[in-house]
Amino acid sequence: MKIHKWGLVLSFFLLCAALLPATAFASVKYSTYTKDSRGNLIWLQPAYFPLGVIGQNLLAPDPGNKTVQMSSPMKNPKDIFIDAKGEVYIADTGNNRIVHMTESGQLLRYITLPENPFNKPEGVFVTNDGSIYVADTGNKRVLKLDASGKVMQEYKRPESRYIPDTFVFDPAKVMVDEREFMYIAVHGSYEGLVMLDPKGKFQGFFGANGTAISPLDALKRMLYTKKMYANEVAKRPEPINSVATDKNGYIFTVTGGTATTNQLKKLNVKGDNLLRSSSKPFGETAPWDVPADGVMTGPQLTDVAVDQSGNMIVVDQQNKYISHYDGSGNLLYFWGGASAIGSSQVGLLKNPVALDVNERNELFVLDDQENIVQVFRLSEFGQKVDQANQLTLAGRYEDSEQPWREVLRLNGQFAPAYLGLAKSAFKKEQYETAKDLFKEAGNQQGYSDSFWQIRMLWLQGNFSWIASVILLGVILYTVTDKLTAKREFRARWRNRPKSQNRFLSNLRLALHVLKHPIDGFSAIHYENKGSYLSASIVLLGVYASLIISQFATSFAFNTKTFVDIYSTFTQFFIVWIAWIVANYLVSSIYRGEGRFKHIFIGSAYALLPYIAIGIPLAFISNVMTMSEASIYHFVGNAMTVWIGLLIFWKIQNVHNYTFGETIMNVFLTLCTMLVIGVLIFIIMGLTSDLGSLLYQMYQEVTLR
Repeated sequence: MKIHKWGLVLSFFLLCAALLPATAFASVKYSTYTKDSRGNLIWLQPAYFPLGVIGQNLLAPDPGNKTVQMSSPMKNPKDIFIDAKGEVYIADTGNNRIVHMTESGQLLRYITLPENPFNKPEGVFVTNDGSIYVADTGNKRVLKLDASGKVMQEYKRPESRYIPDTFVFDPAKVMVDEREFMYIAVHGSYEGLVMLDPKGKFQGFFGANGTAISPLDALKRMLYTKKMYANEVAKRPEPINSVATDKNGYIFTVTGGTATTNQLKKLNVKGDNLLRSSSKPFGETAPWDVPADGVMTGPQLTDVAVDQSGNMIVVDQQNKYISHYDGSGNLLYFWGGASAIGSSQVGLLKNPVALDVNERNELFVLDDQENIVQVFRLSEFGQKVDQANQLTLAGRYEDSEQPWREVLRLNGQFAPAYLGLAKSAFKKEQYETAKDLFKEAGNQQGYSDSFWQIRMLWLQGNFSWIASVILLGVILYTVTDKLTAKREFRARWRNRPKSQNRFLSNLRLALHVLKHPIDGFSAIHYENKGSYLSASIVLLGVYASLIISQFATSFAFNTKTFVDIYSTFTQFFIVWIAWIVANYLVSSIYRGEGRFKHIFIGSAYALLPYIAIGIPLAFISNVMTMSEASIYHFVGNAMTVWIGLLIFWKIQNVHNYTFGETIMNVFLTLCTMLVIGVLIFIIMGLTSDLGSLLYQMYQEVTLR
């Protein structure tokens, strides 16, 4: 009987386990992520599922016996293209051929040119009429073939006086627009894409990247002579790796190398980049992604494809990720990962080099190490995201609300969903809700626009009594001032004796410095006014102002939602103490008259504008929008300039310097701070190494 009861209990638990919803992505070997507005990584359920692999069992006739089929795998393929019929073309670089197959992987033919063979072809493109363009890299040419594979035209290095003599025509990728103009990505070409008309005539370079100039390079340009700068290594833009187009005729390029901006571009026919977000880096990574050699070069984007919804998909050859962006360049999600060494796993990648999308938005990813194509299909989550995002991009915000809520039901942390819902609420004039959702999505402009509407509606509803209160206040003030102008109590208040308390006097001196800085700093030097206590209180007030400003500033001007008070404390006081010590050391050598006490007190008093302006500005920002950003930044910059001037006058008056000597003192102080920082860094490194050595010696002794 007891056994029977236990059997019933066990059966009950097994039945419950069977009824639990199974995780539909349990077999997926890779993770999918997105990032919130602050760059934090958010895990998602898979947006794509692997359908299978094609191109792994290719056969070809045995050269010795045409009736016998032998294995003929792809070898180092470099490009993939899916035509309007859904058929797949692969540039099989190592085998000097183009592989033509169905989307299910059934071989249709090999395109070869026995009379004029391909030599390492790396790019392929097929037009709607069936014409095939091949970037025949080894032969330094582009070929146009008809649908049967017959050569129609050959394009070699174009002749033009606008092409440098050093230009080497090594075509890597080719794209053809509706006018039959060719856009050719050339290996190592920093000039941009080579644009040819249908007859092969050079039309110019297109979509070139800009040269990244570091601050050091800019300084060299300012200080070096032309001859000296000519001896420097030339700074060249990074070459374009690949080019693609969409059904609307836009041209998309990706760039790798050391590029950190404009890696992905969406260009119109004039070459203007339409992605306002291109100033940010593209190609997503996770924090734990570090190259094997430890050298961080950034994502290496090798190819781009555009799906039927206008979303851009890029492949990162270095980190093995596929990143998806909407038509405006906003991140949707990224997924993938490296396959384990010595094994092959569906969904994971060894060396992805190219990708494309068919009419059903199925994704085909070419791996030139595995020599296969992996096929992926959108999951329910991916389909919902795509549906909702397309409605949002089309301006149908209200229609997008329900799909976005479905997305949030599947994953409550998906940041683009909050942005879509915020736009829907804004369209329905639910501005309070929109403001909160825009903040959740990290969209400052939307937050500001929503608050602008809230503020305008409030002013419209309350303008009459606000104006009445202001007018009444002005009248009362004027009348009161006139009636009490000659009263004795006002004279007594003006002539009241000042407190002789030394602490209060020192605080008054700090305030006096704001209005009369030269007199105030001279009093610190010559009359020995001020104290360590009052200066310390001012410093604590400045630190409190830093914290309050970060907490109280409107989201429209400050996206921080978390304030590290300990980090702020450390950074502020380390920099300030380094300034005090460096200035004292420099002044002691450079004919300065000020004592350490004078430098300490004067430097503290000079920071008072941050309390006087910083705190009010932080609170006032909550009734401002980004339309008044120029006013906000002007006041902030004015505060910084004021502090800088006070520090300058402090050095000049405390040390009794001339104007030129003050400039030199500031420069030497900054240099000394830099030296102190380097020495601290070296000492900390040596101390860490010494600690490790002593610990290892201790372990060695104890083990023996």
